[in-house]
Amino acid sequence: MGLLNVGARALMANQVALQTAGNNIANVNTPGYSRQSVALQTVQGQFSGAGYIGQGVDVRTILRNQSELLTRQAAAAGSVSAGDTVRAQRLSQLQEIFSGGPTGLGAAINDMMNAFSDVVAAPTDLSARTLVLTRMDETASRMRTSADRINEIQYTVTEELKNSANTVNSLAKQMAAINEQIARATGNGQTPNDLLDQREQVIREINQYVQTTQIPADDGTIGLFVGGSQPLVLGTTATEVAVGDSGTFPSSGQVNSGQVKLLFTRPGSPKIELDENMLGGGSISGLLRFNNTDLAEGRNLLGRMALAIGTTLNYQQTLGLTLDGVAGKPLFATTPSVPGLTLGTAVGSISFTNSASFSPTEFAASDYEVRFDATGVGGQVVRLSDGETTPFTNIATLSTTQIDGLTFNFTATGTANERVLFKPFGTAASDMKALVYSPRDLAVANPINAAMGTSNSGTLQLAGLQATGITWNGGTGQAVNSGIGGLSMPPSPVPPATTGGGVVLTFNAAGQFTLSGNANPPIDMAANPPQLLAGPPYAYTSGQSIHIDGWSINLKGSPKAGDTVTIGNAKDAQYGDNYTRNAGNATALMNLRDVKMFDESTLSDGYASAMAQVGTRTQSALFASDLSKSIAVNLENDRTAVSGVNLDEEAAKLLQYQQAYQASAKMLQIAQSVFDTLIQNLGR
Repeated sequence: MGLLNVGARALMANQVALQTAGNNIANVNTPGYSRQSVALQTVQGQFSGAGYIGQGVDVRTILRNQSELLTRQAAAAGSVSAGDTVRAQRLSQLQEIFSGGPTGLGAAINDMMNAFSDVVAAPTDLSARTLVLTRMDETASRMRTSADRINEIQYTVTEELKNSANTVNSLAKQMAAINEQIARATGNGQTPNDLLDQREQVIREINQYVQTTQIPADDGTIGLFVGGSQPLVLGTTATEVAVGDSGTFPSSGQVNSGQVKLLFTRPGSPKIELDENMLGGGSISGLLRFNNTDLAEGRNLLGRMALAIGTTLNYQQTLGLTLDGVAGKPLFATTPSVPGLTLGTAVGSISFTNSASFSPTEFAASDYEVRFDATGVGGQVVRLSDGETTPFTNIATLSTTQIDGLTFNFTATGTANERVLFKPFGTAASDMKALVYSPRDLAVANPINAAMGTSNSGTLQLAGLQATGITWNGGTGQAVNSGIGGLSMPPSPVPPATTGGGVVLTFNAAGQFTLSGNANPPIDMAANPPQLLAGPPYAYTSGQSIHIDGWSINLKGSPKAGDTVTIGNAKDAQYGDNYTRNAGNATALMNLRDVKMFDESTLSDGYASAMAQVGTRTQSALFASDLSKSIAVNLENDRTAVSGVNLDEEAAKLLQYQQAYQASAKMLQIAQSVFDTLIQNLGR
């Protein structure tokens, strides 16, 4: 009987081994499957007078070949890779918006600014004027198209975030259900390998969306946490997650008015917000980072460009005269004002209608927060792109201070620690539209005229003349851009006289000049900051502009004592219709292309600068994606080396177990023959 029992046990053990190897081969392509192996143990021997006689072999358990460390490392690395990959993909889409070439936005801007050269050469040519207006409409159209494309990307990102959150919720419920099955199965003292594989695979899938940490429980279940502390799965209970706007600021129907967060909604608990920095990895983290940072920067870069171009050209256009002799009207429709977003009592806005309250050349592509202190009176303005802060003592002083060319005007103060969000460039590109359609309404003429004295004996020559709208604010002691309001026209001759009047510069033997007829003292714009010109008499430098009453004149050459220059109103009767053939303001408009307007880049080069910023960010993201993917692949290979099925190895084991099975069957055959012989002999 002993030999028969030994053979039977061996046969059964090897049958289990064969079945296990066959199961491994069958699941070679099953996601999440961990290779299994049979753990055998010797049956305790039976004591006899000759010692202990072996009783064969039993199957102790079916082992699951798996490394907890490698599994968690691979899941974490895969999570980081998923976040980096989706962010790089979305940044590549954003980069396409800031593309170059003849169909790009940069080409449209350059074509628009270059079109003014034809008007400068022929100010009365309606065809040249029409070309300028056509180029302006093209620029505005491409601005809106680019803004629409950004909005489309944001919409798809939002939808992907929502779908990802729904997927995470579904996976979390699956894991909770598996936890319950494992807890029941663990009670029999054996490890439910297949259930553990299923749970591990679900965890890996969840980590593709949000990076998790795991804490095992005594009953065999695993608690899954997001952001280090928020329980996604706790035992057999799953928490719902959602994606939505941060509760810090209201949306007010604005595009991308606030930050998007991952929201935890546990029954009986307040809603918890997690941002991309807290999530660590996963596609949701990558999408949040793209939406809240990369896409916001792209929108701000585009919006800053649209607002700066629009307001700057509008400003100069209103300082000129049309073919009909009237002041120019704005060329573009631009964002008039931006309200501050808050849940508190503060009421504030940024206005772009008063040219003295903003400076386009100082714009920074960023959103801003006004953060009131514990008193609710003072606080600081934070530039969100880099965290730069500017303190203020109260809203009155804040409204008189320009920060990055912006003025924050509050009509109601905030409460203690209240925060107000401003997005000055969020809708600027979408709002940009061409407003001038008639070529006659293009204000290319200067509203002023300059003439050299008829008795001048020096070499003075007129090098430039244009309206600037820059005036001196005696209250603040600053030069401000006041637009048409800062332009003081030279006095006209008193009828019936047809000559005389104007602002007269008279030079002395020392090459200095005095003024008559001016309303305000001249400004030294070459100083930093600008200040009143020292005098009278005032110093003259050849080729250096002289700023008086909201206009500037540039003279070259050497004056003699008694030389004069007269600046008069271009609409004075003494000049007739000369203003129709004047292109001074067209020259001023054309020269705007060389103004350093975007981070020390000129208007014509501003788009290239924006392209470079988006391109640099995209290339950095692609590099990070490649690196994290390489790390994830290596760690997954390490995990697979332990848990994966090797077909060659399993085939070898099949032969080994087959031979052992056949030997065990032979043992049973021999035991049966011996037993039969014994019975026959005993029967005699």
